[in-house]
Amino acid sequence: MNNGKLFIFSAPSGSGKTTIVRHLLQHNKNLEFSISATSRAPRGTEVHGHDYYFLSAEEFRTRIANDEFLEWEEVYEGCFYGTLKSEVDRITSKGHHIVFDVDVVGGTNIKKFYGNRALAIFIQPPSIQELENRLKLRSTDSEEVIAKRVAKAEYELTFADKFDKVIINDKLEDALKEAEETINAFIAQE
Repeated sequence: MNNGKLFIFSAPSGSGKTTIVRHLLQHNKNLEFSISATSRAPRGTEVHGHDYYFLSAEEFRTRIANDEFLEWEEVYEGCFYGTLKSEVDRITSKGHHIVFDVDVVGGTNIKKFYGNRALAIFIQPPSIQELENRLKLRSTDSEEVIAKRVAKAEYELTFADKFDKVIINDKLEDALKEAEETINAFIAQE
């Protein structure tokens, strides 16, 4: 049995979660990112086993039936995303700790599965208005898409109290420092 620890990051879109996760991975050689599985086709330069594990919808369903997923979701008909249990074994067998970047439902499911071995961290924007401003500044989405993301964020914020730690990303430097300190303290625990 490996004793690698698990760090689950969840947040509404635009909260800065991906920026924080990338920072942690770059600054701690004992952290490794958990690669998700999906039944969608690769996009652009995405590579199987690096960006995602690309599975057919049929293979995804078979693995669900075989209880091979920690968590999974059918985003729309035939399009699945999930976290394979084998991914945890792959990373912890190297003596590394695992970082998950998942939605709030997936995050709470992984936490339930691993209990005290996992630390669930919720990255929260300072306000819904600030989140909306950040999404607009990205200039990647239409007003309609931004409105949907803000509505989803309002729902996702109701999950914050189900996480072990909430980091409010008002100033990125402060959030990065708090995330580093939180992870280091959890790793140091026996």
